[in-house]
Amino acid sequence: MKKHNYQTKVEWTGNQGSGTSNYNSYNRNHTITMVGKYASINGSSDPSFMGDKTRYNPEELFLSSLSTCHMLWYLHLCSTNKIIVTEYIDNATGVMEETKNGSGRFTQVILHPKVKIMDGTMIQKANELHSEANKMCFIANSCNFKIEHLPSTISG
Repeated sequence: MKKHNYQTKVEWTGNQGSGTSNYNSYNRNHTITMVGKYASINGSSDPSFMGDKTRYNPEELFLSSLSTCHMLWYLHLCSTNKIIVTEYIDNATGVMEETKNGSGRFTQVILHPKVKIMDGTMIQKANELHSEANKMCFIANSCNFKIEHLPSTISG
């Protein structure tokens, strides 16, 4: 079995002089970088956990990872099935539930891909390929809940 290894660097930048001396004494800002990548990602926690709303939070990055992985597999499957995709936009949604102790987990993710293909006779097949893409997506295969899809495909 082929294995792929990944590395990322997360550096907390939120020390405001007294470290984590109390819950309100620090901000949640951090920078995510990868060797050889052009840009870094400015992260924080969700604003409901005292984060900076102008920065990406882990929950948003998780949701975008699911959406992106699905899209890449979907485009691959369309290309191998001779379906020419000319546009793809997904407005993915997710629900995370907090528990009493403050932890939580995602319980639902729905992908809403809007796809434009060249041949209108292939719309049904194009929609069916979302199920296959879900089976192939590395990120979806790592989740303990079902990823749902509500695709909308048009030709033009």
